[in-house]
Amino acid sequence: MGMGVDIRNQMARRAAEEIQNGMVVNLGIGIPSLVPNHLSEETKVMFHAENGITGMGPSPTKGEEDENLCNAGGFPVTLTCGGSYTDSAIAFGMIRRGKVDITILGSLQVSQNGDLANWIVPGKKVPGMGGAMELAQKAKKVIVVMNHCDKNGNPKIVPACSLPLTSSKCVDLIITEMAVFKVTEDGLLLTELFAPYSLENVVTKTGSEFNKSENIRRIPY
Repeated sequence: MGMGVDIRNQMARRAAEEIQNGMVVNLGIGIPSLVPNHLSEETKVMFHAENGITGMGPSPTKGEEDENLCNAGGFPVTLTCGGSYTDSAIAFGMIRRGKVDITILGSLQVSQNGDLANWIVPGKKVPGMGGAMELAQKAKKVIVVMNHCDKNGNPKIVPACSLPLTSSKCVDLIITEMAVFKVTEDGLLLTELFAPYSLENVVTKTGSEFNKSENIRRIPY
């Protein structure tokens, strides 16, 4: 299991590179929630949650939780200096007006033209789509952090999503444990490889065609 946690943090650390000072950032549940651990002290951002917090701080220490203060996934959080509360209607208003700079989401599938399918596997119980539909449409940058393949070994990057879409043509960047892809007008562009994976590994495990950057960045362990 230790290896898995490291891979999760490796992906979160890469996603954190996209965040700049002063941004409003919305994080999905799962791997995206690890992103704040990888921001430098100098990077001051406001983390936004659909349930009505702007300015979420780190997880509270055990025994210090405030039962009234949680994120959209229901986990206890803290509030940073300058943070604020609203009702969820205002929180969604912020998203719909384009006030969120970056959203970092998990996904079940992403297509080669940036379609996002991250809310339901038909036949499985789900709590609902949540804010993903609005965030995918309205955030200035949409970053997907996900495993390269599902637990059956099927590629999650596909020519066209077979699962119901959350939103079409919305994803800007895909980060997996193997590689980083930009979604461009000409399809997917492989820009980075994580050690120890090779280009051949990525070709084998990716369901769709992709272009390769002239200078592929190699990210060490």
